[in-house]
Amino acid sequence: QVQLVESGGGLVQAGDSLRLSCAASGLPFSRYVMGWFRQAPGKEREFVARPSWSDGSSYDASSVKGRFTASRDNAKNTAFLQMSSLKPEDTAVYYCAAGSVVGVSSYEYTYWGQGTQVTVSS
Repeated sequence: QVQLVESGGGLVQAGDSLRLSCAASGLPFSRYVMGWFRQAPGKEREFVARPSWSDGSSYDASSVKGRFTASRDNAKNTAFLQMSSLKPEDTAVYYCAAGSVVGVSSYEYTYWGQGTQVTVSS
């Protein structure tokens, strides 16, 4: 049984930083693309970032570029999302997802975590 468990969310002030973690089990972690998505109330789920498949750098959505960095530790079966300079518009439920193809669309990912709430106050 595949499980993805996010942690690290919370209530922070604008300008603060947070680090989200996603612990994976039940799948060959190193073979899967790990993506981060978010969904704000009344909005569609959107891609945020994922570690590059080739060189480990972070491929980020334009809305978070320069502020968020995705990474992974294959030895610990864990993915991370480092978020800095947080803004109120970053408020959302953040999800990690695992897929077998490199992509930015939610339908390209097979397994999903339950999500963790990030709230940024102004």
